[in-house]
Amino acid sequence: MTEGAATTIWARAFADELARCGVQDVVIAPGSRSTPLVMAFAQDGRFRMRVHLDERSGAFFALGLAKASGSPAAIITTSGTATANVFPAVIEASLSEVPLLVLTADRPHRLRGADANQTIDQVGLYGTYVREFIDVPPPVTDGPALQHLRTVAVRSVATSLTAPFGPVHINFPFDKPLEPVDPDPEFVTAHPIAASGRTDGNPFVEMSVGRSELTEQELDRLASALAAKRGVIVAGAESEPEKVGKAALSLSAATGYPILADPLSGARFGPSEGADRVAAYDLFLRDEGICRALNPDLVLRVGATPTSAALQAWLQHHNGVRHIVVDAGQRWKDYGATATDYVKADPEKTLGALVGRANNSADQDWASLWHTASRAARHAIDADEGDLHEGDVLATVAEVLPEGGNLFISSSMPVRDLDSFGLPREEQLMVFGNRGASGIDGIVSSAFGVAAARPAPTVCVLGDIAFFHDQNGLLWSRETDCPVVFVLIDNDGGGIFHMLPITDHEPAFSQFFATPHGLDFQHAARIHNLDWSNLDISDLGTALASALESGRTSILRVTSDRETNKRRHEEIAEAVAQHVLDTLR
Repeated sequence: MTEGAATTIWARAFADELARCGVQDVVIAPGSRSTPLVMAFAQDGRFRMRVHLDERSGAFFALGLAKASGSPAAIITTSGTATANVFPAVIEASLSEVPLLVLTADRPHRLRGADANQTIDQVGLYGTYVREFIDVPPPVTDGPALQHLRTVAVRSVATSLTAPFGPVHINFPFDKPLEPVDPDPEFVTAHPIAASGRTDGNPFVEMSVGRSELTEQELDRLASALAAKRGVIVAGAESEPEKVGKAALSLSAATGYPILADPLSGARFGPSEGADRVAAYDLFLRDEGICRALNPDLVLRVGATPTSAALQAWLQHHNGVRHIVVDAGQRWKDYGATATDYVKADPEKTLGALVGRANNSADQDWASLWHTASRAARHAIDADEGDLHEGDVLATVAEVLPEGGNLFISSSMPVRDLDSFGLPREEQLMVFGNRGASGIDGIVSSAFGVAAARPAPTVCVLGDIAFFHDQNGLLWSRETDCPVVFVLIDNDGGGIFHMLPITDHEPAFSQFFATPHGLDFQHAARIHNLDWSNLDISDLGTALASALESGRTSILRVTSDRETNKRRHEEIAEAVAQHVLDTLR
């Protein structure tokens, strides 16, 4: 068999095996060296294929697909710096525990380290940010070798779906010719399983990805902690929000403990399951007097570190209280070092098992304190009559987005404002964000990926700097099955820095931190033929509902003044804390 035919059957076998393992979405960044992979996946017929000119945007789109579907998506790149452009999405996938397959084409071994064009060292390129790196051998005409390649495909999928979920990097060295060449029929006949896979259509190896579970004795020991009278449940961002969020709510209802649910936890927006969800905790936990009044004797936490700095400080303030963290993976999730018990077990199953052992042990006065604080905070927010601010944008979006909708929330200020002002609601919303590394790159592309994987009205809220970082992502708007309404909060620079002490250091602050740019992003919308609207915050609700109804990708731009926004945040936080204090006394 010729080298070209060996390369073709090599790539086809790998694509076939991924399809058998359930992989459906493949993102392509055009290039020459990746031709064998691209043609194999394109000719297979079982994949949803999408193309983007920018590897970084393509990788973040794949990340959004995997984040929303829970299944691995693949990104294919050519060799050289194209592979490096995928790195930011790999980091985010690793830290936010999202299954992602990174398939990079490489030059043949003889060209490595030989000053060959478009050749870099791709071996172990992503370091510790991938769950596994596999440098695939060069294609050969050999039945056992081809069978081994099939096991590599199965292993890659299984590894990406083993807790903690994450990216897997598979590197393919290809020599020319790269174009498809039909394999030798004699080889196919001599090695039917290697060439064509199992005849029953199943993967070459059936992989069982287990979840760690506690023994009955361990569950009983953990359940004994639920006898605490002043317990609270903290639910952080989750890689499986629909499962773990619901389990956390069920445990809250069974114990009577209040639940502080991060917007990305899966427990903030949707049926409460009888749980008492605390609203606006980020605003009132900033007050030391309230922190002292809400003194727990047990904290049970699932998910990543909470978004709210005030909640993090509250946990630190009560360092020494029994603090149980339940997490299935190997990544340590206790940067504040407040945990007293770290339970490495599947959170959904663990919380579910604890529900059956709980006896609503919460002290009623304790539960009432949190309920009263939450209700007072809501009242103070509703009573505010000052100028509208960026927090009102997130409150409006969380209220207007229809049941079952997707909300992709950018890092920096939008996710913090959603935490503060996005009040719990009984109608289900799915909230996504790139909070693993909390970067603002790739937000536009990730939102499109979420919309493609989970067909539902989709809104992405982001700031002008995040929008600037991923303008190339707007090219995804040509995909007709993933419209997104972007709510662009434009404050002409880095608004979050106005919340930090550095704001007092002028002129360096404006030049190096706030960085006003003066750009008119309407031109970006025109390039991609997108609907564009300039709005006052007061008009956002009506405009958002109309944009969602249109089913088109559009951009709703609301302007904000950074200084005014900072002042209004401080005023509202002070008013909320004061009203909560007065109510608790």
